[in-house]
Amino acid sequence: MSQRSEGALALPWPTGNPRAPKQVELDHFLLIITVALAFVGLVMVYSASAVMAGEDKDLRDSWHFLKRQLAWLTLGLVLLHVVSRIDYIWWKRLALPLLGLITVLLVMVLIPSIGVEVKGARRWLHLGPISIQPVEMVKLIAVIYLAAYLTKKEGRLQSFGDGLMPAVAVIGLLSCLVLMERDLGTVVVIGVVTAGMLFLGGAQVLHLLRLVPVVLVVGMLSIWLYPHRWQRITAFFYPEKDPTGAGYQIRQSFLAFGKGGLFGVGLGEGRQKLFFLPEGHTDFVLALIGEELGLLGTGLIILLFAVFAIRGFQIAARARMPFGRYLGVGITTLIGIQALINACVATGLLPTKGLTLPFVSYGGSSLVMSLVGVGILLNISRDRQTGREEVGQRSGRGLVSRR
Repeated sequence: MSQRSEGALALPWPTGNPRAPKQVELDHFLLIITVALAFVGLVMVYSASAVMAGEDKDLRDSWHFLKRQLAWLTLGLVLLHVVSRIDYIWWKRLALPLLGLITVLLVMVLIPSIGVEVKGARRWLHLGPISIQPVEMVKLIAVIYLAAYLTKKEGRLQSFGDGLMPAVAVIGLLSCLVLMERDLGTVVVIGVVTAGMLFLGGAQVLHLLRLVPVVLVVGMLSIWLYPHRWQRITAFFYPEKDPTGAGYQIRQSFLAFGKGGLFGVGLGEGRQKLFFLPEGHTDFVLALIGEELGLLGTGLIILLFAVFAIRGFQIAARARMPFGRYLGVGITTLIGIQALINACVATGLLPTKGLTLPFVSYGGSSLVMSLVGVGILLNISRDRQTGREEVGQRSGRGLVSRR
């Protein structure tokens, strides 16, 4: 049979397998942003910790924190690559097993003979030569659980008892375990992400507002029971009243930003890292970036996180499956909110909290779990809605489009 003539009309349906999703390349732009932030983190972790690690009588190694961060980054990138190849729908099937696993780990941390206490907080588990923080895992697992729950309950979230409360009860249990580990910052992040996902899932605003008094009471109790938290609140409003105590860290952060000016004092030339700014390589790494790279460097980091968030929401919006949309929004919100809170703390817009800057701050568990989250986002980006697909030929052949 001769080939189709030039004027033939293309068939208005696909000739291949109609149920096969259209696979596309992963979002390289999101990957580039992530890797860029991670390598900026490597440079700043070394700059912030070299002197401190070299002078530490137990370490005596200027490269100590850099080597550990590089090892965690390598592991995280490997897991990112592996996870980006796993169909994201599998996380829906693993939601409940992961929820059970993290609950067990959080309980184990609270057992004195198993959990490790550092600086008054019990958040670590020692597994041989390495330490992990289950609180970093609980944030991502909570997002996976909520995405699976919202997919299952889609259209029924407007019911307070049957739709909203089961998810709130599960997240509330996890939050209570995290509070017992003295980590209020993680609870705040989980709460904000949960509220956002429930709202997008269809929960009524009035139902969410009913939970506000409970959240406020729990928050006030958690602050009242631990005096150091109250000191942080007072230092936030009046840092000058205790400049060598509760207000010391934020005042040193202000000095770092002020010293940096527009262009910074130069990479490696900062002075606040010389035993002036506590936790400079972890919670307050942005202040050291401000000192050494100035407003331009700090602005570039904030811009990268903003572009990351925009790209993440775009990926979520294009996902074919409702679970992919909820999961993409949850992961993007999780990383974006944590970055926003860290930046607000470093600049004095929020009270001091023990939250790292994703990808940039020193911390193995935080870095690895953030990269795993990005891996899931990259897999979601592979399987996207393509809008109108052209299945015909151009003018002269007849063009038929389909949804």
